[in-house]
Amino acid sequence: MKIGWKKSAIVLFSAILLTACGTQNDKKPAGGEANGDSKPSEKTYKIGVTQIVEHPSLNAAFDGFKKAIEESGLKVEYDIQNAQNEPSNNSTIANNLVNSKVDLIFANSTPSAQSVASATKDIPIIFTSVTDPVGAELVSSMDQPGANVTGTIDTHPDAIPNTLKFMKEQLNIKKIGMVFNSGEQNSRAQVDNVKKLASGLGLEIKEAPVASSADVKLATESLVGKVDGLYIISDNTVVSALGSVVSVANENKLPMMAAEFDSVKGGALGAFGFEYFDIGYEAGQMAVKVLKGEKKPSEMPAQLPQNLKLVINQETAKTIGVEVKEDWKAEYSK
Repeated sequence: MKIGWKKSAIVLFSAILLTACGTQNDKKPAGGEANGDSKPSEKTYKIGVTQIVEHPSLNAAFDGFKKAIEESGLKVEYDIQNAQNEPSNNSTIANNLVNSKVDLIFANSTPSAQSVASATKDIPIIFTSVTDPVGAELVSSMDQPGANVTGTIDTHPDAIPNTLKFMKEQLNIKKIGMVFNSGEQNSRAQVDNVKKLASGLGLEIKEAPVASSADVKLATESLVGKVDGLYIISDNTVVSALGSVVSVANENKLPMMAAEFDSVKGGALGAFGFEYFDIGYEAGQMAVKVLKGEKKPSEMPAQLPQNLKLVINQETAKTIGVEVKEDWKAEYSK
């Protein structure tokens, strides 16, 4: 089956870590001319940062965000707070950032964005690593966000269909296991979408919900013998414990596709995805426009990832006995 999205690509790697490369910001450094000179503004902006948990994808998104701010020439101070994957911490962090009167909030994940959006209708909020901002009630629509919130999302409309077709047609998988945190709206939305698309392809989805990262290994083991492949979405709880899933998958020769590249670096067989650095960078560009007074969040549509490609981990393929076919490049690079 040909993949119609023209910007897909395939990248094969073994023990090599991929380095994300963000697009260049074509804006001139901030500050402009003041009182006849061309020195940058001396104003220092305070950016509050809220992130649900430490894991490579979210960290890469924050790196991209900071890079865009750095390239803009703006002077900033960051107030960085991490919820350590404890939902109850999100509200506390949101209130802390609002009370400290930051100039802008960068919300890195759906739960983080939901908490700050509930805490303030005045401070500009730029999110990333959010899968369904409309369903999460962060924006009114992708094109017209409304209010004080906008940002970049961590899914592409072609990613799930491409993944399911690849699993069925290239890996001969019929039953797919999904481990996810059912308490995350972001994850529930992804799983429901996967199930809907899988049904049309004649694929069966087996769910293994978890409440915390401590449950991930046991939940993955519960799928052994019931499925012939795994699909790990961009679920913060599961990705933070990815090693447990990889060990079970490899031990049982189960091909595991993921939703993002950092999981492929961590041992998943492959992913149709994008660099989290890039969506963080794009969110940073949006934040620059807000801080410069060029745009309000309500005036900037929420953005899809700009680049989608297929990445295969050759070392994992060898471990589980999957042959990396040459024609994957031809079929999935359109």
